[in-house]
Amino acid sequence: MFPTLDYRRVRGSRTRRRGTHPESDRACTSVESERQPPFGSLLVDASGRVVLEAENTALTEDLTAHAEFNVVRAACRQFDFATLEGATLYSATEPCAMCSGAIYWSGIGRVVYALGADTMMTFVNDVSGSGTLALPCREIFARGGRSVEVSGPHLVAQASAVHEGYWN
Repeated sequence: MFPTLDYRRVRGSRTRRRGTHPESDRACTSVESERQPPFGSLLVDASGRVVLEAENTALTEDLTAHAEFNVVRAACRQFDFATLEGATLYSATEPCAMCSGAIYWSGIGRVVYALGADTMMTFVNDVSGSGTLALPCREIFARGGRSVEVSGPHLVAQASAVHEGYWN
């Protein structure tokens, strides 16, 4: 089960608090944001209600403003640790090392992602030469003192389609 993730709903804002999500049974569908790299994330509470959505805002805010990090920042301001333990973070792409650390420290109990980091890197043309911290989120979570359930990759073809042509 992967909720619908539509970047058009969150364009222009870092995070958006949500109410009941009527399409929680539908697959993740992603559309490119006009200004930002095509990444999005949402947080679902224990009852299955989408409570936050965010897009990547690294180009207009700061380089740490990945979609998952933006959701985590907002979640930590709005919810207590016990609530976050029962929450699931859905992401269009496997969380990077930085975002995985933030997810871990926030207390979020479950992560579900569409596109794996290894597949994602086949699309990126890294002209900076800086590369990436190539650590799977499962490896990061496994080194912590509490369990974070991980499910993914899912819907690889759909998630890949958003990145095709963006990184050239």
